[in-house]
Amino acid sequence: MRRRLLLGLLALMPFLSLTASAAGPDRGVAPGDVLRGGFVQERRLKGFNAPLRSDGHFVLVPGRGLIWRVEKPFAITTIITSAGLVQQVGGSETMRLAAARLPFLSHLYNMLGGALGGDWYALEADFLVERSGDPAHWQVRLTPRQTDDTLAMPFAVIVANGGRFVETVEMTKPDGDADVLRFVEQVLNKAPLSADETTALDSLGK
Repeated sequence: MRRRLLLGLLALMPFLSLTASAAGPDRGVAPGDVLRGGFVQERRLKGFNAPLRSDGHFVLVPGRGLIWRVEKPFAITTIITSAGLVQQVGGSETMRLAAARLPFLSHLYNMLGGALGGDWYALEADFLVERSGDPAHWQVRLTPRQTDDTLAMPFAVIVANGGRFVETVEMTKPDGDADVLRFVEQVLNKAPLSADETTALDSLGK
């Protein structure tokens, strides 16, 4: 069970970085907005000559949750809301974690909400937050604070760079392995959710 919790948390960590994607580090996604875009993720592991690459699309809805769809090399969809997390592989559900039974999921969702509101300092209980640059070219560096919950922070540092939107996020683990995310074709508007998106976000219940 502990291994499953760790894997689920590792899947969620990119979402924390992603919450800054709307309008820079000080202006979050407003209620009623929907942020959609694509991503390319490279996992750089020691012992591998080339990074492991995956790509897909995401949908971020304030107050509702996040849909993260990996399309290549395998179809994996992860959905997170205030109610918990669901993961689907090839269209079949493989993991369901309820926030009511796992307090760390509620805590993580609250961190997401703080970043969504553009309040980076809401993360200071869990991270040392260092900001630099200007609205056109900024960087946010998140260094996890030491806690008793060693599973909660599997990364040594998270660095996000961007302008209007986050452009890259690099998450480095204590052993030197790293995940690098590049976001593309991001669109922020009030377009209604599709039927599939609504079903996905409602799949965890209210």
